[in-house]
Amino acid sequence: MDQKFAGHTLLESVPFGNEGLTSRLVMAPMTRMFSPEGIPGENVAQYYRKRAENGIGLIITEGTAINHPAAVMSPDIPRFYGEDALNGWANVVNEVHQVGGKIIPQLWHVGAARKAGSEPNSDALPVSPSGFTLRGQRNEKIKALTKEEVAEMIDAYADAAANAKRIGFDGIELHGAHGYLIDQFFWELTNKRTDAYGGDIGERTKFAADIVRACRREVGPDFPIVFRYSQWKGTDYQAKLATNSKELEQLLVPLAEAGVDIFHCSTRRIWEPEFKEEDPSLTLAGWTKRITNKPTIAVGSVGINRAFLSNQDNDQVTIEDNLKIVDEKIKAGEFDYVAIGRAILADLKWAVKLKNGQLNQVVHYTKESEKFLI
Repeated sequence: MDQKFAGHTLLESVPFGNEGLTSRLVMAPMTRMFSPEGIPGENVAQYYRKRAENGIGLIITEGTAINHPAAVMSPDIPRFYGEDALNGWANVVNEVHQVGGKIIPQLWHVGAARKAGSEPNSDALPVSPSGFTLRGQRNEKIKALTKEEVAEMIDAYADAAANAKRIGFDGIELHGAHGYLIDQFFWELTNKRTDAYGGDIGERTKFAADIVRACRREVGPDFPIVFRYSQWKGTDYQAKLATNSKELEQLLVPLAEAGVDIFHCSTRRIWEPEFKEEDPSLTLAGWTKRITNKPTIAVGSVGINRAFLSNQDNDQVTIEDNLKIVDEKIKAGEFDYVAIGRAILADLKWAVKLKNGQLNQVVHYTKESEKFLI
């Protein structure tokens, strides 16, 4: 690796809330399912500590279950409620802070992505805005949320945010991407409601905006709220919430006004333009920042040696190519932070090797090796 990458813009210190991060590098949330009974143990604490002490500015935890019986689909996904789980998270925070890192939990409800009968709480039916599957089909095994249940769900997110602040986290991230519950309210395919939580793309933001406002009331004005969203879904990589910048504005402005501080713009390939007919190069993160004037986190195949779900058109994109693109787009003001997932999972010293100009020595991620990574 050319030594010039040792001074890369990713390694610059940057603001985060009223404090700062040691680098622009963010550890992307990745579900590992190694918290038995939903309780993160010492192994989880050390897992995050190792990344924080090796150059990652901000850790975003794996998705954590808010207090609802159908929030997740495995008993090994960590909870963010109950003193046993929260004590485990307090230990995680302490370990990360000891090495100078910052960490925020990702608060999660999977909605209709959960299969009926899943553990924990196998008797609890999956829930969604309208009782539809992620492919837009009505399903009697998916419960449509009532207005009262929507209010209870909003309160559950707010309680989790309050607990995050109480036990020492540096902010929160709300998972509103990839076809999970909040995103199901955004998506026309899954939200067929006729009340205040349904309607056009702007009206379908109400659930998320109400969650943001409720969280903000609990944590106060200075506690960072990050909101992760995506166009694509786990069941449809070609899905689009917004087909142009005007529709994206309808989606994002209510969230920014509700209190989102930073938008985490989940894409599969960081270099791809979002609306080519309007701008041939501006990414989703770039559009988000232009529309909201809020800082953004960009993500998508940055630190790996093969583009995510690559084909013949992009399978030659290298780490070096990605780093050049990232540098250019940070300098152009398109985004402020960059989230990296599998690369940091595979090599906890990835950022150190970037700093030392040694990315030719990185351990590359493979699906086969994932279960052995710590």
